[in-house]
Order: sequence, then structure tokens, then C-alpha cells
Amino acid sequence: MTAESMRKYPSDIKLNIPAHKRKKPRASRVIFIILAMAILLTFAFLFLFPTVFTFTNSFMSQTEISANYGKIFTGLGVSGGGGRVYIGDKVNLQLIPDRVSFSQYATVLFKSPAYLEKFWSSVIYVVPIVLFQLAVAAGASYSFARVPTKFRSIVFFAYIILMLMPYQVTLVPNYLVSDKLGLLDTRWAIILPGIFSPFSVFILTKFMRRIPSAMVEAAQLDGANEWALFTRIYLPLARPTLYSVAILVFIDYWNMVEQPLILLKNEALYPLSVFLSRINEGDTGIALAIAVIYMVPPVLLFLYSEDYLIDGIAYSASVKG
Repeated sequence: MTAESMRKYPSDIKLNIPAHKRKKPRASRVIFIILAMAILLTFAFLFLFPTVFTFTNSFMSQTEISANYGKIFTGLGVSGGGGRVYIGDKVNLQLIPDRVSFSQYATVLFKSPAYLEKFWSSVIYVVPIVLFQLAVAAGASYSFARVPTKFRSIVFFAYIILMLMPYQVTLVPNYLVSDKLGLLDTRWAIILPGIFSPFSVFILTKFMRRIPSAMVEAAQLDGANEWALFTRIYLPLARPTLYSVAILVFIDYWNMVEQPLILLKNEALYPLSVFLSRINEGDTGIALAIAVIYMVPPVLLFLYSEDYLIDGIAYSASVKG
């Protein structure tokens, strides 16, 4: 084979190297890969075990749960008195139930309306917060990206400061404002502060500022006004980022605990995230079943929108202004 043909057809060249002369991976590299895989698998197992344990044990009957974990859930405290529960000497850790039982789920879904009431209470809080927070954030982010006002940088810097503050710092002002407005101990005390959270504004503003100016100028030459730019250029391009923000906001407020405990006195208004801590006081099987039901919405949302979440993060980093 000539040198010219070798340059034209490099894929047809086969190197006939004897097997004993081929370069073998070093033993240290193989050991490193094995150790790394073992460590990663161990952490993956430890991370997934509580979820798998909760799901599989939720199908155990209360009799089987008591037989396997009675020393944990119904043990006695010090000197035989009540109080703290200690793990006994013999606990049968079992992932697969001997007999599958749906009695806990039947109790939760059909016989005990209190559990479903708390579930829908969480939905009533979270869905308006997600929808209206995205609407407010989209408008505010477009203003930060498009309107060249004198105090734009100062206001946006204030948003960043508020976002960096822990929620516990802003909880007292939220409490005082809700009290003055007469919203304390109502659902609005949770929903209104959630709608105007600065997190979504910060994320969307950083994205909208990276939209190419040439695209905007081309739309303006075609006669597009500000509303057309907002609805036909910025929002469609920001769709993956909007999905990403919606997922993060949903998970954040689905798991909220501090806000209801401080801003709500009426326990009937508590979401399921607060009510979960009291379920273990009764039937352990019921507690496991309601925990699985509590995990279903965020898990389904993540599985359905995983591509949007990844695209939103990748697209935010790839768009250049």
C-alpha cells in the first residue's frame, strides 16, 4: 500500500501487532478502577437504601412489621418507662415482604381522609407558588435583560443578596408583614412570599441576558414590539430554563417545613411535609405507605422532566450574548 492510499483510506489500515507485544493496562490502574467502582457502588447503595426500604416495607402487613422491627418502633425506654425508643438486640432487616399487603394503602386512600387532606393541602400550596412565581420571574427577568434603567444593577444586586440569605433570616420579616396585613394563619401567608421569591428571577435573568442581540435586532427589523419579543423570542428560548426552575421550585416548596410551623397556627392548614413527622406515632405500616405516596409527585415530575432539566442547565451555559 502506497503512502498516498494510506492517507486517503486510514480506516482500512490494520496494525498486525502480536498479542504478546500489545500494551497492557497497568495493574495499578486496574486496581484504582476497581476501588473507585466499589466506592461509588457503596455510596449509591447507601443513598438508595432508605428509599428502597421504605417502598418495599410499605407492602408489609402490620403483623410482619411488628415481628421484624418491633424492638425499634415499640421498644421501651430506660428502666422500662416510656420515652425514647432503643433498638433491640435482634432486628430482622427485611427488604422483600413475606406476604404482600395493600391494607395500608387502602387505609390511607379510602378509610382515612386526613392523609389525603394533607396531601391536597400541599398541592394547594405548591402549584400556585410554582405557576405565579414563574410568571412574575419571567416578567421581571425580561425587564432586567431589556430595560436599560439607571438603577437596574442596584435592584438586581438586591435580588442576589436576598437569594443568598437563608430563609430563616427572612422568616421574621415575613411573619411581621403577614401579621400587619392580616394574613397570618392563612394560606396566603405561605403562598405570597413564595410567589415573589428571588431565586427564579436570578436564574432567568442570567439566561435572558445571554440571548444573542442579533436575534433580537432581526425581530425588531421585522416590526416586533416588546410584547412580541417577550412572547415569541425570549419565552420560547427560555422554555428549558423555565422547566428547570419549575422542578427546583416544586421540590423546594413540596418539602417546606419552617414556613408552615412559623406562619400557621391552625394545624388543619399544615401541608403533608409537616404532618409526616406525626405519622409514626400510630401505625408504622401507615407511616411507610404515606411516605411512599409523598414521594410520588416529585419522583414523577423528575422522571418526566429530566430531559428538560438537563437541557435547561446545558442551554443556559451554551447560549452566548
